Amino acid sequence: MLSIIGLATILTIVFLLLSGRITPIIGLVLVPIVGALLAGFGFAEIGVLFGEGIDRVINVVIMFIFAILFFGVMQDAGLFDPIINKMIAISRGDVIAVAVGTVIIGAIAHLDGSGASTFLITIPALLPLYKRLRMSPYLLLLLVGLSASIINMVPWGGPIGRTAAVIGVDPTELWRPLIPVQIIAMILLIGLAVILGLREKRKISKLTKSENADLEAAATLELAENDAPSKKDESLARPKLLWANLLLTLGVITMLVWGIIPAGFVFMISLSIALIMNYPKVDDQMERIKAHAPNALLMAAIILAAGSFLGILDGTGMLQSLATDLVLFLPAFIVPYLHLVIGFLGVPFELVLSTDAYYFALLPVVEQIVTGYGVEATSAAYAMVIGNIIGTFISPFSPALWLALGLAGLEMGKHIRYSFFWVWGFSIVLIVAAMVIGVI
Repeated sequence: MLSIIGLATILTIVFLLLSGRITPIIGLVLVPIVGALLAGFGFAEIGVLFGEGIDRVINVVIMFIFAILFFGVMQDAGLFDPIINKMIAISRGDVIAVAVGTVIIGAIAHLDGSGASTFLITIPALLPLYKRLRMSPYLLLLLVGLSASIINMVPWGGPIGRTAAVIGVDPTELWRPLIPVQIIAMILLIGLAVILGLREKRKISKLTKSENADLEAAATLELAENDAPSKKDESLARPKLLWANLLLTLGVITMLVWGIIPAGFVFMISLSIALIMNYPKVDDQMERIKAHAPNALLMAAIILAAGSFLGILDGTGMLQSLATDLVLFLPAFIVPYLHLVIGFLGVPFELVLSTDAYYFALLPVVEQIVTGYGVEATSAAYAMVIGNIIGTFISPFSPALWLALGLAGLEMGKHIRYSFFWVWGFSIVLIVAAMVIGVI
């Protein structure tokens, strides 16, 4: 009975999330409570389980709030603008260089972990260049999306935070083994950018030489007139503090890798220093916090709701019962490798499951099953994260992707057709690479 109620609870949440009838917070809070009541648990017991679930995720919540605020302030202060402007200046006029530059710019722009700000920076900056060179804007979206997905493995990125909450591991500890994977992925993506750039160059070569010359000249002229990566309030920029902000950011990353103090505390300290250094006036400091608070609080609320969900499902025994019973219906040879199977299918899953459904509904069940066969919880999580995270920005459930499509004037269906097999193939190659280096 527990398995049936647990499965019904998870499927109900997935259905409601997919149908868009409720927000993740409402689904993750109310549906498990109903399931627990049907399983015979009282409100007092559910309250205890809620507290246990919140205890599992509170450190993740603290880190998310202050990490998003810190990197938002760094974006406002213009830390990444000179690098992005320089990449645009270097890559203009050459198709392959533009493709490679797009990857690097996308990675830098996504250091704050926000898909929306990444596309707001990259699309307006690079789209005129792509159009003038007659490069496909869908290639722009593919390369920026893949680059952002790789960087999104950082601990303040959504998927790692969700995963950490599910398996009860500190996000920073979960991230450290992924650093080599990110490096390998960026190298592979630059290689893919070269291949796709060559393919795009062959298409453009069908034009006459004079047309190409005109296109390159026009592209150079247009970008020379407007080098700004995005339209934003330039009064917030602090170019004189560029090196100080860079040193502060590098110090934050170093402390995260070192792990000597909790990640949440690192970001608390760094945010405080960043605000004092860049915006000495109290009113300006409060304005910067208010500007980025909605993103920070939304993610924090979702993680807290997920803590309630996981605390109730785990504490009532639903997850363990469901995992035990599912094994009976799966072929015996598949069960120990279920995390790999799901990982290899991570990108297709991204098309039919929202991020919350994948990490809060599917991951806990798979993790419960494979850990019973001696697979480490972190290994199972890495397989599912790497396989799925690469497909973040081909999913119709990604609000940031809809923003990107709007900025570029593109269609979701054409984007998926253009990018799907490149993204899926890239995710499979990356899982294999992670297996070779021992992460999975």
